[in-house]
Amino acid sequence: MGSVYDFSVQGIDGGEMSLAQFQGNVLLLVNVASKCGLTPQYEGLQKLQEQYATRGFSVIGLPCNQFADQEPGSEVEIKTFCSTQYGVTFPMASKLEVNGPARHPLYQFLAGEEAAFPGDITWNFEKFLVGRNGEVVHRFSPKVTPDSDEMKSSIEAVLNAQA
Repeated sequence: MGSVYDFSVQGIDGGEMSLAQFQGNVLLLVNVASKCGLTPQYEGLQKLQEQYATRGFSVIGLPCNQFADQEPGSEVEIKTFCSTQYGVTFPMASKLEVNGPARHPLYQFLAGEEAAFPGDITWNFEKFLVGRNGEVVHRFSPKVTPDSDEMKSSIEAVLNAQA
């Protein structure tokens, strides 16, 4: 089946962002949007980045405009919004599709029929926790906030188990 490290996305600044550069790290892959009721989750995602980065953890933001047109801006607008409103420092991709016939290959791996946690992405801020080996170990609904006990305990467990 492979691992997330087999995939690349377009970086928000242009150019290819190979996920292989994160090999050996624990990742939280999140489809994000700037004009959603859940957008304040950016603050919690940034806090997770700051709290766990030194232990080999990274959030990766994957903007998507497939849910009620809530990510309509350009990459420059998205990056500016994230950095000025929420101080985002974690890596961000260019907009991509998470569902449907144009689903990005990464999301085919994360949520396709052969995935560990199959099924269409339900809304913005759905999260996939990836272990150091590149395998998806947990899928969180958009309602599970970055600062929740469930999220933090899951991240801690993966960081500790695979340290």
